[in-house]
Amino acid sequence: MNEPPDSDPPEVDPPGGEQSGGDRPGRGDARRDRWRSHREARREAFVQAALRALAAHGPDFGMEHVAAEAGVTKPVLYRHFTDKADLYVALGQRGTQLLFERLIPALNNEEAPVPRIRRSLHAYFSVIEEHPNLYRLLIRRPFGRDVVAEDKELIGAALSRLLGDYLRALDMDSGAAEPWGHGIVGLVQNVSEWWLERRTMSRDAVVEYLTEIIWAAIDGIVRQHGVVLDPEAPIEVNKVVKLARRR
Repeated sequence: MNEPPDSDPPEVDPPGGEQSGGDRPGRGDARRDRWRSHREARREAFVQAALRALAAHGPDFGMEHVAAEAGVTKPVLYRHFTDKADLYVALGQRGTQLLFERLIPALNNEEAPVPRIRRSLHAYFSVIEEHPNLYRLLIRRPFGRDVVAEDKELIGAALSRLLGDYLRALDMDSGAAEPWGHGIVGLVQNVSEWWLERRTMSRDAVVEYLTEIIWAAIDGIVRQHGVVLDPEAPIEVNKVVKLARRR
């Protein structure tokens, strides 16, 4: 059952803190910690409600839609979000979390090159397919912050380091790693935006085409330097990607 609109009490410092001589030291801090945890849990529940509202109403959803999904009134929402832009930022953070939770394990799976590329692309496209309106919202940047560009930069830099490590392990010049890494990210994002709006092929098909394109570039470059890689055999030196939001 939904909670009543007034289920959140006014935010005040809990009684019995260090200002109260009769309480044990630290008791007020513990109460404040509990209240902070409560607010974080409520905020998380409202982000989930916003995701449902976004899926149902599209990028032009309103705070009234979020309130209805959460079973509260708009004033309760505004106790946890300063304005709609604040909620958008929280949704952007959730989008990044959803993406990284799937993408990082796929990128770091100790597989052969082509299955590793394919698995990573499936992870990326699965998030977009399951949350298309969230992706559209983030592309529009209604809150003045380009979360998609931030994630592109982060993933591009990580792929650049990964490719550089592999090129050096193969005794090749790693100077091309940075434009190569960012180029792959740009390719995937542009194709994903096109696919999201057109849907002229299945997710499996678009992932397979992209896998072939990316592997053809890798295979062609390493062959120019006399290196032949088996696309279906794991590379002896396994490198991993670490992604984290810069604060």
